Amino acid sequence: MSDAPPTRGHLLTEQRNPASHELDRLTTLEAVDLIQREDVGVHRGLYAAREAIVRAIDVIAERLERGGRLIYVGAGTSGRLAMLDAVECPPTFQSDPRQVQAVLAGGLDALTRSIEGAEDDAQAAAKELDARALAERDVVFGIAAGGTTPFVHGALDFARARGAATIFFACVSAEHAPDRADVSIRVLVGPEVLTGSTRLKAGTATKLALNTISTLVMTKLGKVHENLMVDVNTRANTKLVDRGARIVAELTGLDYERAKALLASADGEVKTAIAMHRAKVDAAEARRRLAAAHGRLREL
Repeated sequence: MSDAPPTRGHLLTEQRNPASHELDRLTTLEAVDLIQREDVGVHRGLYAAREAIVRAIDVIAERLERGGRLIYVGAGTSGRLAMLDAVECPPTFQSDPRQVQAVLAGGLDALTRSIEGAEDDAQAAAKELDARALAERDVVFGIAAGGTTPFVHGALDFARARGAATIFFACVSAEHAPDRADVSIRVLVGPEVLTGSTRLKAGTATKLALNTISTLVMTKLGKVHENLMVDVNTRANTKLVDRGARIVAELTGLDYERAKALLASADGEVKTAIAMHRAKVDAAEARRRLAAAHGRLREL
């Protein structure tokens, strides 16, 4: 019996792209034009997968509404992009840092240096999820551009056993790399310009999909009003204080300085400031009313 690893040459992400066969002979402008033409296909792939993306958003929002967590799992580029999405949720939506998390093969060290062998450990992610007390109301979102990463599939197997919801994202067909997740998102972007380098089109597709999913999940949870980030963390930096004041001004009709003062009286909480103005109440009562409305300004 051979110990050789199974070939992955049939996977779309591993195939050679005929458009870039002469990549090393192109002028710089020709090469840039080629990559940009290929990137257009990312959006076509995302559009074709939109129904699965919608199902993922609805599943995640329902679990988080019940107090669950979204836990991304990935290796290499996929894991780093997952970590990026997770860490950007608290400043953008003032979400609890525990609400959206990421498990990266190789741990935090893999954020700044490549730890390629970590993705082959099918048990490592399960151990990490167990340590995080994975429960039925949580969601495990596995990301594997090429569809076969043992670290990711091990996490999904563990999640199913715990009764958690499962979502899988890949840039290859289910026929070539099957999964058993509750929602399977397949964004077929075609072979990479640089053969097998899934940090390119597959990575772009992953980032765009996660942008869409986390933004719309948080919108469903009441952290967006109209198209404004009304739960932005205005304590983070001067830029976000300004943004918060402008949002308060926009939604109350106050001038900038009065909006900024109102925001300060609400301890920097944009939604609290807006509720105070609309209902003519103090901050404590505004927070109570917001809690009763599940944080949704439209339900006040």
